[in-house]
Amino acid sequence: MILEALGSVLIGLAVAYASTRWLPERLPARPLVLGTGAIAALFGGLITYTVVGDAYPLATLLGALAVGVALLSLLIRPAGRWVRRSAAA
Repeated sequence: MILEALGSVLIGLAVAYASTRWLPERLPARPLVLGTGAIAALFGGLITYTVVGDAYPLATLLGALAVGVALLSLLIRPAGRWVRRSAAA
């Protein structure tokens, strides 16, 4: 379990680092993104480990990757600026 947890955190940090290199202008501060990636992947690995057990370590790491990517995608801001329009009178 310890190696799967460490692997999950490393996967989360790798995905978060890659996203900050790929989309730096659309993400908030780098420490927030790195922390979110690590914690989200650890959480995803824990959930997957609980569901599938210790017989499938690759599934645990894939679950960590999926949850990490999903939660990091929630931090991405829209590409364009929001246009504020007044309500129709």
